[in-house]
Amino acid sequence: MADRTVLVWIVAIVCFVVLMFVTPTIPQDQDYHDFADQREFFGIPNFLNVISNVPFFIVGVIGLILCYHRNFFKLSLQGELCGWTCFYIGVAAVAFGSSYYHLKPNDARLVWDRLPMTIAFTSVIAIFIIERIDERKGTYAIIPLLLVGVVSIFYWRFYDDLRPYALVQFVPCIAIPAMAILLPPMYTHSSYWLWAAGFYLLAKVEEAADDPIYKWTHQIVSGHTIKHLFAAMVPVFLTLMLAKRDIISERKSLLQIWKISWTKYKGNGVETENHTITYTSVPIEEESRE
Repeated sequence: MADRTVLVWIVAIVCFVVLMFVTPTIPQDQDYHDFADQREFFGIPNFLNVISNVPFFIVGVIGLILCYHRNFFKLSLQGELCGWTCFYIGVAAVAFGSSYYHLKPNDARLVWDRLPMTIAFTSVIAIFIIERIDERKGTYAIIPLLLVGVVSIFYWRFYDDLRPYALVQFVPCIAIPAMAILLPPMYTHSSYWLWAAGFYLLAKVEEAADDPIYKWTHQIVSGHTIKHLFAAMVPVFLTLMLAKRDIISERKSLLQIWKISWTKYKGNGVETENHTITYTSVPIEEESRE
């Protein structure tokens, strides 16, 4: 197992180095700072883009409190507690970093917008390793993953190259849903991970459609403001998951739980057989014989 872990790290590092050599640099587009809604209310510039960060603070603080309040989340492993603590600190810090950035958007302030988000992303990866692969390895991975995220931010800032940051941001978008589906969980309510991933995907779509949404809503709200609200739903769903879930005795992945159905057809397209397989185990009570 140790040899396999070393091999995984070596392969990951080699892939990263090759990627850095074969791909061009990705500089920060300065048009990124030109948001559709730049209205000022109550003396606050870019008011809606600033105020829409408040939900991050609320959810982050609530989650952080519940992590330590009488073990409300039923966290059974010390590594989990560390991972979720880092996650909720990152979420709460997004409110300050993103608000600070949107008051006067520029590259220097964007660092403080992206840094807490990166802390949240990398914490979630460590949590997944703890829960679904190996507690010890996941716990040891928390600090290295956080450092990778921080380094990617400062690499972009000093070298104007977004490639490492893009990997840190988008690899979890693929890895987390994949692990949620394929790897057996320790807890129930694993599907909440997919809801969270779905809201994050919608948030990215709304971010890309910042100006069109602003026009479609007759300049009431922009896509970036809605993006903040949908992104805040990610920690909301994860908090609900933590509050509801319980340890399960028989670990099964979502892929094993979901039904797989197929239908056989004759050559002329007429349906002949319908098969449905469910991978969930249902206890069967034997009838008592009189």
